[in-house]
Amino acid sequence: MIRAILFSTLLAASMLQVSASASVDHNISKGLAPVSKDQSIKKLQSFKGDFRILGSKIYTSDEQAKFSPIDYAVSWGLFAEPEIARHISVNQYDRYLNWKIDRLPVPKEQAMQMVSNMHIIPANPKIAKQIKNVKRGDLVRLKGELVEIKDKNLVWTSSLVPTDTGDGACELFRVSSIEWIERVKG
Repeated sequence: MIRAILFSTLLAASMLQVSASASVDHNISKGLAPVSKDQSIKKLQSFKGDFRILGSKIYTSDEQAKFSPIDYAVSWGLFAEPEIARHISVNQYDRYLNWKIDRLPVPKEQAMQMVSNMHIIPANPKIAKQIKNVKRGDLVRLKGELVEIKDKNLVWTSSLVPTDTGDGACELFRVSSIEWIERVKG
């Protein structure tokens, strides 16, 4: 009986340590400063823009979820126009984005530069709540910075070129301000 109580006590203490550690590890995804000595955020450059939300995907269990709890599939420029954006279908998975549109209104190379997958990092707790309120079709003005994240052996670096495509072309975007220009009703 004493062994069972001792085991239960040790198990509970162990679970509290794991929970506290996970909470500290996830400070960044909650809009708080990193507290783990292995974690850092480095600003690469300021970044802002008006983006049409084509989709969003919440992540909770991959390694990057400690920093970026949500990805936005976005379009801008001509592809942010509602009559074009509504025809873009997206598939977000494992921090990747596939998208298609039946008829391209511009050459393929130009079209590829107007749709992106953004890994969103909240800069403060208020933004951490707001970033999950976007809906497909919303037009939002995002301001913040493109960053590089380090955590033990992980180095996650934002693309700095808006015209790149493929693996590594995503923006790692620490958002400090979100403003809705247009909201989808409903």
